[in-house]
Amino acid sequence: MIACRTDGNSDSVRNSSETKDNMSITKGTVSASTETRADSALRTPVVLFFGTSLTAGYGLDPEQAFPALIERKAAEDGVPIKAINAGLSGETTAGAVRRIDWVLRTPADMVVIEAGANDALRGLSPDAARANLERLITAVRGKQPQAKIVLVQMEAPPNYGVAYTRSFRSVYTDVAKKENIPLLPFLLNGVAGIARLNQPDGVHPNLSGERIVADNLWKALKPIVAQLDRGSQRG
Repeated sequence: MIACRTDGNSDSVRNSSETKDNMSITKGTVSASTETRADSALRTPVVLFFGTSLTAGYGLDPEQAFPALIERKAAEDGVPIKAINAGLSGETTAGAVRRIDWVLRTPADMVVIEAGANDALRGLSPDAARANLERLITAVRGKQPQAKIVLVQMEAPPNYGVAYTRSFRSVYTDVAKKENIPLLPFLLNGVAGIARLNQPDGVHPNLSGERIVADNLWKALKPIVAQLDRGSQRG
């Protein structure tokens, strides 16, 4: 998994272990060796996880962040992917709009957008978040029209009141419907607000919580990933 992860103000690119090829070449019949060569020619789709510190895996090692965990789950389930972690700590949806063109220099088969958590924590306008999410989707379609786009539901903390939390929640369903893209469940389902699953800040999952996040996301992503193009390697 390739990590483009920043836990501060500067970007850093880290290479973590890529999914190991678990195919073994078996000596035997011609048909068996031919099948092996055909399998090895298949390409591994690239899934770009674009988001905040929740995607970056704040406080965790890169290989413990949910994109890396999902990459391993995909390999175990026979639908391998190459996950790229493009999470940036502290980023609002407005910041994401400013950064997206740089991130999209990396070709991807799927772009998973996790954005808005910091807007909610700061009580920023849900309407502004909606507009920025639409700009992100427009940017992906403009730069990489072949890429599948998936949006992750985010929620606002309850301390801003019922009206704000409802308005913020509806942003994601509205955008997904308008843009005709899949909407994944709330990123922190079963993790948010549970002390034993979070770091001392009460916001970012610890490793136990991160594993739950990865499990939940993979259940929703797997059928989408299974449909990605795995045609012959581009030469």
